[in-house]
Amino acid sequence: MNYRAKVRAVFFTLFVTAVMLAGCSSGSMAPKSSGGSYSWLNLDTVKAGKFDTGRMWTFEYAPKDYFQSEYNFAVTEKWLDDVRMSALRFANYCSASFVSADGLVMTNDHCARQSVTEVNREGEDLMENGFFAATLEEERKVPGLFVDQLVLIKDVTEEIQTAIDKGTTAEEKSDLEKKTIKEIEKKETDATGYKVSITKLFNGGKYSLYGYKTYNDVRLVFSPETQLGFFGGDPDNFTYPRYNLDCSFFRVYDEDGKPLKTNNYFKWSASGAEPGEAVFVVGNPASTSRLVSVAQLEFMRDVTHPRIMDLLDGLVAIYSKLLARHPERKAELQNRLFSYANSQKAYGGILKGLREPILMAKKRDFERTFKKAIDDNPRLAEKYSSLWGEIALTLQKQKEISNELYFYSINPFRSSQYFIMAGKLVSLAEQKQLPEDQRKEAYKGDQLQNTIDGIFPEKFDEEYQRMFLEMQVGMMIKYLGMENSAVQKLTGGRTNTDDAVSYILNNSLLTSKEKVQNLAAQDAETILNSSDPVIQFTMMANEKRPQLTELQKTLSAKEGGYTQLLGRALFEVYGTSIPPDATFTLRISDGVVEGFPYNGTVAPPITTFYGMYDRYYGFNKEYPWNLPEKWIAPPAEFELSTPFNFVSTNDIIGGNSGSPVINKKGEIVGLAFDGNIQSLPGSFIFTTEENRTVSVHSQGMYEALKDLYKATRLSDELKNGTLSDELKANKKED
Repeated sequence: MNYRAKVRAVFFTLFVTAVMLAGCSSGSMAPKSSGGSYSWLNLDTVKAGKFDTGRMWTFEYAPKDYFQSEYNFAVTEKWLDDVRMSALRFANYCSASFVSADGLVMTNDHCARQSVTEVNREGEDLMENGFFAATLEEERKVPGLFVDQLVLIKDVTEEIQTAIDKGTTAEEKSDLEKKTIKEIEKKETDATGYKVSITKLFNGGKYSLYGYKTYNDVRLVFSPETQLGFFGGDPDNFTYPRYNLDCSFFRVYDEDGKPLKTNNYFKWSASGAEPGEAVFVVGNPASTSRLVSVAQLEFMRDVTHPRIMDLLDGLVAIYSKLLARHPERKAELQNRLFSYANSQKAYGGILKGLREPILMAKKRDFERTFKKAIDDNPRLAEKYSSLWGEIALTLQKQKEISNELYFYSINPFRSSQYFIMAGKLVSLAEQKQLPEDQRKEAYKGDQLQNTIDGIFPEKFDEEYQRMFLEMQVGMMIKYLGMENSAVQKLTGGRTNTDDAVSYILNNSLLTSKEKVQNLAAQDAETILNSSDPVIQFTMMANEKRPQLTELQKTLSAKEGGYTQLLGRALFEVYGTSIPPDATFTLRISDGVVEGFPYNGTVAPPITTFYGMYDRYYGFNKEYPWNLPEKWIAPPAEFELSTPFNFVSTNDIIGGNSGSPVINKKGEIVGLAFDGNIQSLPGSFIFTTEENRTVSVHSQGMYEALKDLYKATRLSDELKNGTLSDELKANKKED
């Protein structure tokens, strides 16, 4: 853009801002929020966006007319079938695709790490050094790894909804739904031999049956050094510009142990993604909540997500302290810290979005418009008009018990070992009160001693457990309050967390294996009458939890029933003009390669290898911006100006990792591996202004394989779409 064009752009932006401010100068004003001050803005004037519900289209309801009008792209059923059959689900957590006629599979490196660990041999460090199979014989089978190919789609809505409507209560309707789904799945599995699952779309407005062909012989072909797949580590995670070779390649083998011959695969694009080009992400987004009611989003905002954030903030703080105190334990602690920090960023972005007045105002406008469409139609109003109020009432009742049920439940992820041990001791005492022939097997005869021996964990990190206990007790005081009798008993009435934890540990028998085993050897009454504050808390929690659990079960069933009806209403009003929420089933998302406003400037649509080296040197070659040895001095033929990563306006979420990015020709132009920070509220709303998918560029992958790793066997297969020359050579040798 030249200087005059830039000036015109600035003045245009100022003009638009002035108009927007003028148009929002009266009416009810929004309060300040954690997202910034909106006191000048009339939230009643905020309107829902065209794509707030996203662009994750199912293949059975692909928006052909929209693709034609938006991209001048006449999508055919053949194109959709070829794309669907070329895409894969990678195990139960990622996406992938066939990229050659000989069963070559592409996914992310971060999706492949578990598999790389599985095939790592003694004396090797494949995470550190990467892996490349120079021949077919060197490709390593990954135990337990499988990929699923979607080969069958059926609409089973009528059969399931008819069954549901026979129920008279929320519980009956829920049971009938589950029973009918199970029966249909078994019948279809028996008839086809496929892995069959029925997915609820539009929260129950539609039900689709998906049949998958599963391939269980999957072998590792190439994986880069982890440092290249995760360059920039957690600081760069969910950001852009990025410089990651986040790709790995596997191969599917057939029943005869030969590379799978497949007619459905994505060819490799010679040019790759280009700015302004229409591209499509094909993958399996895990879960979104874009079609739920505003009341349900507010429940997440006010009840569930703040607790999750406090837990993640606490875990990140704990592991950061441990890492600083024990640098010798870096290998053990760093990965856990990364995992929690990644979740902290993700949930932090979601919660920030839920607290963002404008985003929630857009959701309210969508709900008002939806509800008006229902109320304006007498037939629909009679069936659905009361649903929003019923959902809100049910959630209010859940809110009243949610914190108690959360903290009265022992969970290994959010409970310190002290509470887990107390739970086991109380269970032991309760079993001891029964005649031996009525006890569970673990509490009979010779097994009883094994149970007692297992109460105190083999590995007990006292420092970590104290820190975890501090976090847990602090959250109990915050969410249950000191007026809670169980908290009173646990803390001895101390309101300061440090004082409360000191009281607990000074009065607990759970601090040593010897004390625990001595107590476990006593009779039931002695255990249950123990003055140990953690045991006393556990007994009080056990007494209250069953009633709370039963009430929550009833309320959840009611909410589920209302939500299912709301899904029917949604489908009656909007049909397939909007996509259903993500369900870890195959979707196609459209977009264009495009940068976005960034730190007062503009993020480029495409980065190059030059940028990676800039960060390498700019951060003094230090972790997490360090590079493996072969990358420090790349060969002369390695072209640093090659496109490396890029961003596009496609709609993705967790589960899309490993999704192929294709052009209109169905060619690979990239590999999706992340979203930017602005995409994190995408779990409940999709925004088009700055939300971006981050992908590895096809040219960058090809250049690295060919000229840096010298993996020409693999780069040639990508270019040609087959490894037929190698197979022929092997045949001649035989």
